[in-house]
Amino acid sequence: METPDPADTPDTTDIADTPQPSGRPATRVICVDGAGRVLLMHWRDPVGGQTLWEPPGGGIDPGETPLQAARRELTEETGLPGEAVLNLWVPVRREFRWIGVDYAKTERFYLARFEGTPEVSAGAFTAEEHITYLGCDWFSPAEMVDLPGSLEPPDLPEVVSRLTLLG
Repeated sequence: METPDPADTPDTTDIADTPQPSGRPATRVICVDGAGRVLLMHWRDPVGGQTLWEPPGGGIDPGETPLQAARRELTEETGLPGEAVLNLWVPVRREFRWIGVDYAKTERFYLARFEGTPEVSAGAFTAEEHITYLGCDWFSPAEMVDLPGSLEPPDLPEVVSRLTLLG
């Protein structure tokens, strides 16, 4: 019988320290301007160093409906009026790593439409958001595929297409 090479043996000493997937409930808002562009927030993970672009949104507070959370998060992150968020959504499966935590969940992506291109201003950010926020901008679905960093979710142009067909 051969003695296994220690390099081929998995290290199980820190399995308890390995992040487990988090199912923290959250929502996102696809904001579409008058030119058909989508608002994306740009973030930098201080643990992993990677950057990502995603629609505004965030966690659902206890006692809050997903629609209420989407409206609150939109206003907090962008200064845009929460009442612009329509009760139209599609479920989107997301799996990503952020600040050392693995997330695996399905989120509701809601639609908000705006005439023209409204001014966006960071609203009531959390301490974590202040540290990780790099800015935001409006992009066409075609422009999204060439952004530096990750697009989250990676199939966001398809999600936008599905959602805008509803509304």
